[in-house]
Amino acid sequence: MSTYREIVEQREREQLSPYAKLSSETLGREKPIEPCPVRTEFVRDRDRIIHCKSFRRLKHKTQVFLSPVGDHYRTRLTHTLEVSQIARTIARGLCLNEDLTEAIAMGHDLGHTPFGHSGENVLNKLVPGGFEHNVQSLRIVEKLENGVGLNLTFEVRDGILNHKKSGHPATLEGVCVSLADRVAYVNHDIDDAIRAGLLTNAMLPQSCIETIGATHGQRINSLILDILSVSSGKPYVRMSDGMSAEFDKLRDFLFAHLYHNSTAKAEEGKAEGVVETLYKYYLEHIELLPEEFTKYIEEDGPERIAADYIACMTDRYAVREYERLFVPKDWV
Repeated sequence: MSTYREIVEQREREQLSPYAKLSSETLGREKPIEPCPVRTEFVRDRDRIIHCKSFRRLKHKTQVFLSPVGDHYRTRLTHTLEVSQIARTIARGLCLNEDLTEAIAMGHDLGHTPFGHSGENVLNKLVPGGFEHNVQSLRIVEKLENGVGLNLTFEVRDGILNHKKSGHPATLEGVCVSLADRVAYVNHDIDDAIRAGLLTNAMLPQSCIETIGATHGQRINSLILDILSVSSGKPYVRMSDGMSAEFDKLRDFLFAHLYHNSTAKAEEGKAEGVVETLYKYYLEHIELLPEEFTKYIEEDGPERIAADYIACMTDRYAVREYERLFVPKDWV
């Protein structure tokens, strides 16, 4: 009698693209475990990520806007969910492994610092060897979560590490997540900026509106359909040259008018000061950090351990720690 997992694995062999990564052909985990009778290996990875503490902390980490007033602005968690939805739609349309795609998407930003890319940039300047959130995400799932890591499959770990535009994922499912990450943040950042009154649709490049779409939904739909049209039955996943050029133009517009030069970024200098001050303090008092971090000091050095601890913080926890350590209290 076949287990349900074996039935699913057989369906994958029969139904998925020859370019898909089959669950039964995973390169495996660093520490082998017994197969599950119900879940494939990639489903198990997805579940491990969703149930971990690092995933829950994403709900209080900045996406773009620091401490926005209002319930409808994206956080790092809602960004992750939008990436997952877009990546899964692309994978489904190309008959790739949707479970692997979802697992990579759920874990791709676990290593993001508090205060978004401003926090990442500070640590990148301070930590010997630099700091990149994708590398930190891999470090979390391989080592830091619960002090031992999550013991994920090679394919999920590879996709997490290589989700940045400059990365080269080993699977097409990893490419789906990399593309979906960019599709998601460009479109939801426009949506949030319009909601905040920082941009209007009329300000967007006209050629981008004509090619990609005038609304949030139209843009995502156009980009996904373009990717599917170009990539169906092919050993790659990408946009058409024309769509890619207009998408890059839209992304460049956001860097010029939102990410670097908007009132929403006015508090970033303060946030960077919080991260830098905390890093220097922990470096001098490394023994105060939890044992699940400090046990790696001899292996990785105190600078990396201090960065690990800060990178795991939510925005509000970093602010609380700063206030606890450096803001005078009332004397009674």
